[in-house]
Amino acid sequence: MTYLIITLLLIAFGILIYKAYTNTKDIQINKIKIDSKQTIDNSSISILHLSDLHLENISISPEELALKVQNEKPDIIALTGDFLDRKRTIPKLIPYLKVLQEVQPKHGIYAVFGNHDYVLKDKDFAKLKDLLLQFDCHVLQNSSETITIKNQVINIIGIDDYSTNRSDISLAYKQVIPGMNIVLTHDPTIVLEMENYAFDYLLAGHFHGGQICYPKAYHLAKMGKLARKNIIKGLHMHNSSPFYISEGLGQTGFNIRVGSRPEITLHDVAISHKSA
Repeated sequence: MTYLIITLLLIAFGILIYKAYTNTKDIQINKIKIDSKQTIDNSSISILHLSDLHLENISISPEELALKVQNEKPDIIALTGDFLDRKRTIPKLIPYLKVLQEVQPKHGIYAVFGNHDYVLKDKDFAKLKDLLLQFDCHVLQNSSETITIKNQVINIIGIDDYSTNRSDISLAYKQVIPGMNIVLTHDPTIVLEMENYAFDYLLAGHFHGGQICYPKAYHLAKMGKLARKNIIKGLHMHNSSPFYISEGLGQTGFNIRVGSRPEITLHDVAISHKSA
């Protein structure tokens, strides 16, 4: 009898693990629209956002990614860190970057790094950064670049990873000029320290939507104030400014998800017209 019970429990556990693995293949494509009271001509910036590829544990192939984004024509692509954390995985990034390059975003691809990227040693991290640059990614490490859409200045601001103490908000904003501010960062907890730095929209990742949420992502509590408030995915507001936390595309640890799904997000953000 005991043997039968153990066997049934093992079968049930195996089924649950299999289902948790298949969840990693259930890629959600979510579309978010952000309105602004200051827009005067319904103009907007479209952003294709990918985060947390974790190429050691990713369940979408480059070919599958290409099919999912083939009809998108974004103004920019935003990559918010945690590409990989092992040097042998660096070449695996190439076909994914080719897919994104072929999307041909009107104003470029912008990337920031996450805590896992910084696991790489100096020379290997340099290889990762160089690879991004080879595929025309604008790599932002506490820096910004400026584009213009519909005669409106838009600052793309990259704040380096907060969880590894690399964030320098003042440096990231140093070259910012009057206009609309789009912030890219990995760990969204940085928003709690941005009271003196205005942003119109912020994109981040880091939490994987909990990845394993049963019944709650208690394991994220050590990851800061936002996680302790269970602010780990989706659209939120801080000081009247919206920010979005992606559930990411890949996984860490075990390649499973419970109560979360990998996602690709498309953001249509109204351009708030501000005088320069």
